[in-house]
Amino acid sequence: MKRPVSIVESVSLNAENSAIKDFLLLIKFRLSFVVVLSSVLAFLLATPAVSSIALLVLFFGGFFVTGAANALNQIIERDYDSLMVRTAGRPIAAGRMSVSTALLIAGFMSLLGISLLALFNPLTSFLGMIALISYSFIYTPLKRKSRFAVAVGAFPGALPVIIGVTAAVGEINSLAIALFGIQFLWQFAHFWSIAWLADRDYKAAGFVLLPGKTGEKDSSVGFQSLVYSLLLIPFSLLPWIFGSVSLFAAIVAIAIAVWYCHRSWDLYKFCSDRAARKLMFASFVYLPLVLTVFLLDSNIMG
Repeated sequence: MKRPVSIVESVSLNAENSAIKDFLLLIKFRLSFVVVLSSVLAFLLATPAVSSIALLVLFFGGFFVTGAANALNQIIERDYDSLMVRTAGRPIAAGRMSVSTALLIAGFMSLLGISLLALFNPLTSFLGMIALISYSFIYTPLKRKSRFAVAVGAFPGALPVIIGVTAAVGEINSLAIALFGIQFLWQFAHFWSIAWLADRDYKAAGFVLLPGKTGEKDSSVGFQSLVYSLLLIPFSLLPWIFGSVSLFAAIVAIAIAVWYCHRSWDLYKFCSDRAARKLMFASFVYLPLVLTVFLLDSNIMG
Protein backbone atom coordinates (compact mmCIF):
# COMPACT_ATOMS: atom_id res chain seq x y z
CA MET A 1 0.00 0.00 0.00
CA LYS A 2 1.13 3.51 -0.77
CA ARG A 3 1.76 5.74 2.21
CA PRO A 4 -0.81 8.58 2.27
CA VAL A 5 0.61 11.99 1.54
CA SER A 6 0.50 14.30 4.54
CA ILE A 7 -0.85 17.82 4.39
CA VAL A 8 2.66 19.23 4.88
CA GLU A 9 4.04 17.12 2.01
CA SER A 10 1.11 18.11 -0.20
CA VAL A 11 1.68 21.81 0.45
CA SER A 12 5.41 21.37 -0.20
CA LEU A 13 4.77 19.60 -3.51
CA ASN A 14 2.30 22.27 -4.61
CA ALA A 15 4.81 24.98 -3.71
CA GLU A 16 7.53 23.23 -5.71
CA ASN A 17 5.24 22.82 -8.73
CA SER A 18 4.24 26.48 -8.48
CA ALA A 19 7.89 27.57 -8.31
CA ILE A 20 8.74 25.50 -11.41
CA LYS A 21 5.77 26.92 -13.32
CA ASP A 22 6.77 30.47 -12.36
CA PHE A 23 10.35 29.83 -13.49
CA LEU A 24 9.11 28.55 -16.86
CA LEU A 25 6.84 31.59 -17.18
CA LEU A 26 9.69 33.93 -16.28
CA ILE A 27 11.98 32.62 -19.01
CA LYS A 28 9.08 32.14 -21.48
CA PHE A 29 10.02 28.49 -21.94
CA ARG A 30 8.15 27.82 -25.19
CA LEU A 31 9.38 31.01 -26.85
CA SER A 32 12.95 30.32 -25.71
CA PHE A 33 12.75 26.79 -27.11
CA VAL A 34 11.54 28.02 -30.52
CA VAL A 35 14.29 30.67 -30.65
CA VAL A 36 17.00 28.11 -29.83
CA LEU A 37 15.53 25.67 -32.37
CA SER A 38 16.32 28.11 -35.18
CA SER A 39 19.90 28.38 -33.91
CA VAL A 40 20.30 24.60 -33.75
CA LEU A 41 18.89 24.14 -37.26
CA ALA A 42 21.30 26.79 -38.59
CA PHE A 43 24.18 25.02 -36.82
CA LEU A 44 23.24 21.70 -38.42
CA LEU A 45 22.89 23.36 -41.80
CA ALA A 46 26.33 24.98 -41.55
CA THR A 47 28.37 21.89 -40.71
CA PRO A 48 28.35 18.34 -42.12
CA ALA A 49 30.08 16.88 -39.04
CA VAL A 50 27.96 17.28 -35.93
CA SER A 51 29.04 16.44 -32.40
CA SER A 52 26.20 15.63 -30.02
CA ILE A 53 28.12 17.37 -27.23
CA ALA A 54 28.53 20.52 -29.33
CA LEU A 55 24.83 20.43 -30.15
CA LEU A 56 23.92 20.23 -26.47
CA VAL A 57 26.31 23.06 -25.59
CA LEU A 58 24.76 25.26 -28.29
CA PHE A 59 21.23 24.38 -27.22
CA PHE A 60 21.74 25.11 -23.54
CA GLY A 61 23.97 28.13 -24.17
CA GLY A 62 21.37 29.69 -26.45
CA PHE A 63 18.52 28.66 -24.18
CA PHE A 64 20.08 30.25 -21.10
CA VAL A 65 20.84 33.51 -22.94
CA THR A 66 17.31 33.67 -24.37
CA GLY A 67 15.75 32.81 -21.03
CA ALA A 68 17.81 35.52 -19.32
CA ALA A 69 16.68 38.09 -21.90
CA ASN A 70 13.04 37.12 -21.34
CA ALA A 71 13.47 37.37 -17.57
CA LEU A 72 15.02 40.84 -17.88
CA ASN A 73 12.15 41.81 -20.16
CA GLN A 74 9.64 40.91 -17.45
CA ILE A 75 11.64 42.72 -14.78
CA ILE A 76 11.66 45.92 -16.83
CA GLU A 77 8.00 45.64 -17.86
CA ARG A 78 6.59 44.34 -14.56
CA ASP A 79 4.40 47.40 -13.94
CA TYR A 80 3.02 47.29 -17.48
CA ASP A 81 2.49 43.52 -17.45
CA SER A 82 0.11 43.94 -14.53
CA LEU A 83 -2.10 46.18 -16.71
CA MET A 84 -2.62 43.56 -19.43
CA VAL A 85 -4.87 40.53 -19.17
CA ARG A 86 -2.47 38.31 -21.14
CA THR A 87 0.52 39.11 -18.91
CA ALA A 88 -1.01 39.89 -15.50
CA GLY A 89 -0.41 36.29 -14.41
CA ARG A 90 3.34 36.46 -14.95
CA PRO A 91 5.23 35.74 -11.70
CA ILE A 92 6.71 39.22 -11.10
CA ALA A 93 3.63 41.15 -12.23
CA ALA A 94 1.41 38.96 -10.04
CA GLY A 95 3.70 39.37 -7.03
CA ARG A 96 4.62 35.67 -6.75
CA MET A 97 8.30 36.35 -7.45
CA SER A 98 10.46 39.22 -6.23
CA VAL A 99 12.50 41.37 -8.57
CA SER A 100 15.70 40.36 -6.74
CA THR A 101 14.96 36.67 -7.31
CA ALA A 102 14.26 37.27 -10.98
CA LEU A 103 17.48 39.30 -11.31
CA LEU A 104 19.45 36.49 -9.69
CA ILE A 105 17.99 33.99 -12.14
CA ALA A 106 18.62 36.26 -15.13
CA GLY A 107 22.18 36.99 -14.03
CA PHE A 108 23.04 33.34 -13.47
CA MET A 109 21.49 32.24 -16.78
CA SER A 110 23.19 35.00 -18.78
CA LEU A 111 26.64 34.21 -17.35
CA LEU A 112 26.20 30.49 -17.88
CA GLY A 113 24.78 30.94 -21.37
CA ILE A 114 27.51 33.31 -22.57
CA SER A 115 30.16 31.03 -21.05
CA LEU A 116 28.78 28.00 -22.90
CA LEU A 117 28.70 29.90 -26.20
CA ALA A 118 32.30 31.00 -25.59
CA LEU A 119 33.32 27.32 -25.74
CA PHE A 120 32.79 27.56 -29.51
CA ASN A 121 34.61 30.83 -30.20
CA PRO A 122 34.69 34.47 -29.01
CA LEU A 123 32.47 35.65 -31.90
CA THR A 124 29.61 33.35 -30.93
CA SER A 125 29.65 34.48 -27.29
CA PHE A 126 29.91 38.13 -28.39
CA LEU A 127 26.84 37.76 -30.62
CA GLY A 128 24.96 36.11 -27.75
CA MET A 129 25.80 39.07 -25.51
CA ILE A 130 24.70 41.55 -28.22
CA ALA A 131 21.39 39.70 -28.60
CA LEU A 132 20.82 39.78 -24.84
CA ILE A 133 21.66 43.48 -24.44
CA SER A 134 19.82 44.75 -27.51
CA TYR A 135 16.65 42.80 -26.72
CA SER A 136 16.53 43.63 -23.02
CA PHE A 137 17.83 47.19 -22.86
CA ILE A 138 17.09 48.68 -26.29
CA TYR A 139 14.05 46.93 -27.76
CA THR A 140 12.16 46.48 -24.49
CA PRO A 141 12.07 50.15 -23.35
CA LEU A 142 11.59 51.34 -26.96
CA LYS A 143 8.27 49.48 -27.25
CA ARG A 144 6.48 52.24 -25.34
CA LYS A 145 8.05 55.07 -27.34
CA SER A 146 8.21 54.21 -31.02
CA ARG A 147 6.77 51.85 -33.63
CA PHE A 148 10.36 51.53 -34.83
CA ALA A 149 10.81 49.17 -31.89
CA VAL A 150 9.53 46.29 -34.04
CA ALA A 151 12.42 46.76 -36.50
CA VAL A 152 14.89 47.13 -33.63
CA GLY A 153 13.58 43.96 -31.99
CA ALA A 154 13.84 42.06 -35.27
CA PHE A 155 17.63 42.43 -35.08
CA PRO A 156 18.23 40.38 -31.88
CA GLY A 157 15.33 38.20 -32.99
CA ALA A 158 17.29 37.16 -36.08
CA LEU A 159 20.69 36.76 -34.42
CA PRO A 160 20.11 33.12 -33.30
CA VAL A 161 20.65 31.79 -36.84
CA ILE A 162 23.93 33.71 -37.13
CA ILE A 163 24.95 32.37 -33.72
CA GLY A 164 24.21 28.84 -34.94
CA VAL A 165 26.38 29.32 -38.04
CA THR A 166 29.28 30.99 -36.21
CA ALA A 167 29.24 28.21 -33.61
CA ALA A 168 29.79 25.77 -36.49
CA VAL A 169 32.30 27.64 -38.68
CA GLY A 170 33.63 30.47 -36.52
CA GLU A 171 32.71 33.30 -38.90
CA ILE A 172 29.75 35.19 -40.37
CA ASN A 173 29.61 33.69 -43.86
CA SER A 174 27.16 33.97 -46.74
CA LEU A 175 24.85 31.32 -45.24
CA ALA A 176 24.64 33.27 -41.97
CA ILE A 177 23.71 36.45 -43.86
CA ALA A 178 21.05 34.66 -45.93
CA LEU A 179 19.43 33.02 -42.91
CA PHE A 180 19.60 36.28 -40.95
CA GLY A 181 17.76 38.08 -43.76
CA ILE A 182 15.02 35.46 -43.85
CA GLN A 183 14.50 35.42 -40.08
CA PHE A 184 14.65 39.23 -39.90
CA LEU A 185 11.94 39.72 -42.56
CA TRP A 186 9.75 36.93 -41.19
CA GLN A 187 9.35 38.67 -37.85
CA PHE A 188 7.35 41.69 -39.02
CA ALA A 189 4.17 39.86 -40.06
CA HIS A 190 4.67 37.50 -37.12
CA PHE A 191 4.86 40.31 -34.58
CA TRP A 192 2.16 42.51 -36.08
CA SER A 193 -0.33 39.63 -36.19
CA ILE A 194 0.23 39.13 -32.45
CA ALA A 195 0.02 42.87 -31.82
CA TRP A 196 -3.26 42.98 -33.76
CA LEU A 197 -4.83 40.28 -31.59
CA ALA A 198 -3.48 41.81 -28.36
CA ASP A 199 -4.13 45.42 -29.42
CA ARG A 200 -6.44 46.29 -26.52
CA ASP A 201 -4.02 44.89 -23.98
CA TYR A 202 -1.02 46.64 -25.48
CA LYS A 203 -2.79 49.98 -25.61
CA ALA A 204 -3.88 49.62 -21.98
CA ALA A 205 -0.21 49.38 -21.05
CA GLY A 206 0.86 52.19 -23.37
CA PHE A 207 2.77 50.11 -25.92
CA VAL A 208 3.15 51.52 -29.44
CA LEU A 209 3.44 48.52 -31.75
CA LEU A 210 1.13 48.53 -34.77
CA PRO A 211 2.48 50.26 -37.91
CA GLY A 212 0.91 53.14 -39.79
CA LYS A 213 0.33 56.76 -38.82
CA THR A 214 -2.66 55.99 -36.62
CA GLY A 215 -1.35 52.83 -34.96
CA GLU A 216 -4.83 51.33 -35.29
CA LYS A 217 -6.09 47.97 -36.55
CA ASP A 218 -6.53 48.97 -40.17
CA SER A 219 -5.39 47.86 -43.64
CA SER A 220 -1.94 49.40 -43.16
CA VAL A 221 -1.04 46.55 -40.80
CA GLY A 222 -1.83 43.93 -43.42
CA PHE A 223 -0.20 45.97 -46.19
CA GLN A 224 3.11 46.35 -44.38
CA SER A 225 3.01 42.70 -43.29
CA LEU A 226 2.55 41.80 -46.95
CA VAL A 227 5.48 43.97 -48.08
CA TYR A 228 7.92 42.29 -45.68
CA SER A 229 6.49 38.86 -46.49
CA LEU A 230 6.97 39.46 -50.23
CA LEU A 231 10.63 40.23 -49.61
CA LEU A 232 10.99 36.68 -48.29
CA ILE A 233 10.55 35.39 -51.85
CA PRO A 234 13.85 36.74 -53.26
CA PHE A 235 15.62 36.10 -49.95
CA SER A 236 14.59 32.44 -50.20
CA LEU A 237 16.90 32.17 -53.21
CA LEU A 238 20.00 33.35 -51.37
CA PRO A 239 20.97 29.99 -49.78
CA TRP A 240 20.86 28.49 -53.30
CA ILE A 241 22.79 31.40 -54.83
CA PHE A 242 25.45 31.00 -52.13
CA GLY A 243 25.65 27.25 -52.81
CA SER A 244 24.28 26.00 -49.48
CA VAL A 245 21.14 24.28 -50.84
CA SER A 246 19.77 23.07 -54.17
CA LEU A 247 17.47 25.00 -56.47
CA PHE A 248 14.67 22.59 -55.55
CA ALA A 249 14.96 23.55 -51.85
CA ALA A 250 14.90 27.24 -52.80
CA ILE A 251 11.74 26.70 -54.86
CA VAL A 252 10.07 24.91 -51.93
CA ALA A 253 11.08 27.80 -49.65
CA ILE A 254 9.58 30.25 -52.15
CA ALA A 255 6.33 28.27 -52.17
CA ILE A 256 6.20 28.46 -48.37
CA ALA A 257 6.88 32.21 -48.56
CA VAL A 258 4.04 32.62 -51.07
CA TRP A 259 1.72 30.88 -48.61
CA TYR A 260 2.92 33.26 -45.89
CA CYS A 261 2.27 36.19 -48.22
CA HIS A 262 -1.25 34.89 -48.82
CA ARG A 263 -1.95 35.02 -45.08
CA SER A 264 -0.61 38.59 -44.95
CA TRP A 265 -2.79 39.48 -47.95
CA ASP A 266 -5.85 38.16 -46.11
CA LEU A 267 -5.11 40.45 -43.18
CA TYR A 268 -4.80 43.39 -45.61
CA LYS A 269 -8.01 42.44 -47.41
CA PHE A 270 -10.27 41.51 -44.49
CA CYS A 271 -8.74 43.42 -41.53
CA SER A 272 -10.19 40.85 -39.14
CA ASP A 273 -9.08 39.05 -36.00
CA ARG A 274 -9.65 35.76 -37.84
CA ALA A 275 -7.18 36.74 -40.57
CA ALA A 276 -4.66 37.96 -37.98
CA ARG A 277 -4.94 34.67 -36.08
CA LYS A 278 -4.34 32.66 -39.27
CA LEU A 279 -1.31 34.80 -40.05
CA MET A 280 0.01 34.31 -36.52
CA PHE A 281 -0.26 30.52 -36.75
CA ALA A 282 1.32 30.60 -40.21
CA SER A 283 4.25 32.52 -38.74
CA PHE A 284 4.75 29.81 -36.12
CA VAL A 285 5.07 27.25 -38.91
CA TYR A 286 6.98 29.23 -41.54
CA LEU A 287 10.48 29.57 -40.03
CA PRO A 288 11.05 26.04 -38.66
CA LEU A 289 9.54 24.61 -41.86
CA VAL A 290 11.87 26.58 -44.16
CA LEU A 291 14.95 25.79 -42.07
CA THR A 292 14.00 22.10 -41.99
CA VAL A 293 13.61 22.07 -45.79
CA PHE A 294 17.07 23.60 -46.16
CA LEU A 295 18.56 21.15 -43.66
CA LEU A 296 17.05 18.05 -45.28
CA ASP A 297 18.16 19.22 -48.70
CA SER A 298 21.68 19.95 -47.46
CA ASN A 299 21.96 16.45 -46.01
CA ILE A 300 20.75 14.90 -49.27
CA MET A 301 23.20 17.02 -51.26
CA GLY A 302 25.98 16.05 -48.87
